[in-house]
Amino acid sequence: MPFDYKKEYKEFYIPLRKPSIVDVPTMNYVAVRGTGNPNDEGGEYKASIGLLYGIAYMIKMSYKGNYKIDGFFEYVVPPLEGLWWQPGMNGIDYSRKEAFSWISLIRLPDFVSREDFEWAVREATIKKKTDFSKVEFLRYDEGMCVQCMHVGSYDKEPETIALMDDFAKNEGYDVDINGERFHHEIYLSDPRKTEPAKLKTVIRYPVKFRKG
Repeated sequence: MPFDYKKEYKEFYIPLRKPSIVDVPTMNYVAVRGTGNPNDEGGEYKASIGLLYGIAYMIKMSYKGNYKIDGFFEYVVPPLEGLWWQPGMNGIDYSRKEAFSWISLIRLPDFVSREDFEWAVREATIKKKTDFSKVEFLRYDEGMCVQCMHVGSYDKEPETIALMDDFAKNEGYDVDINGERFHHEIYLSDPRKTEPAKLKTVIRYPVKFRKG
């Protein structure tokens, strides 16, 4: 049976519907950077998703071809993720979606090296006749975070974030969003197939222990 990251690492992908503190290890990702409203039809964000999955599945299916990745094992492609920020702000203003900067992500297995990733980009470019030059290999050291499972529409995320803020403060932590640590979301539901009230999203953002 293929390795499923969601099932094997539930502490990172299936948190409770109440906030908790989690120490997230360094992970490697397929990544695409962009700006703007993620809901725009034909916008950068939706284009980025196609690029991510193109590379993710090229790597996943590599074992069926001539290219062999050391240590490869069959696995389920992990869920889509996103790092979000708005320049000049420490948090997120959901009423100004056009001001978003973001990095769309899909986790890579640890056995995938930068060289394997570069092979996948070359191979996908040829086979799919698509420009994958925006796709990058990203290593993200997330560290200590507060996280929670949010169930409901994306527009109602501020309600869950308020609970997370209160929890972190009461536990002695301060929000630590900066130019290297970001608001992070993991999308466990397909919004094309799931009604908004039932969408499941892991919300996570960095914190640091309050001195004194």
